[in-house]
Amino acid sequence: MTALEAEVAALIVGALQLEVQPEEIDPDAPLFGEGLGLDSIDALEMALAISRKYGFQLRSDDERNGRIFASLRSLSAHIEKNRAG
Repeated sequence: MTALEAEVAALIVGALQLEVQPEEIDPDAPLFGEGLGLDSIDALEMALAISRKYGFQLRSDDERNGRIFASLRSLSAHIEKNRAG
């Protein structure tokens, strides 16, 4: 797990008040469904937390959301490309 992946994992766990430790999240496991089992409300909460922390918006109508939110690794890569400063 990279430093950014660990940071994003901690952000997800904190924002969603998950009963899992950030380091227990497999970077390649699905965030939704059989992975962490998150749902669309969780996606909105994550998008808001990411927007606050990293200074860019994740739009609900973005056709790439399935890929962006596929795993911790894909979400972290998207943040790395788009974060402010």
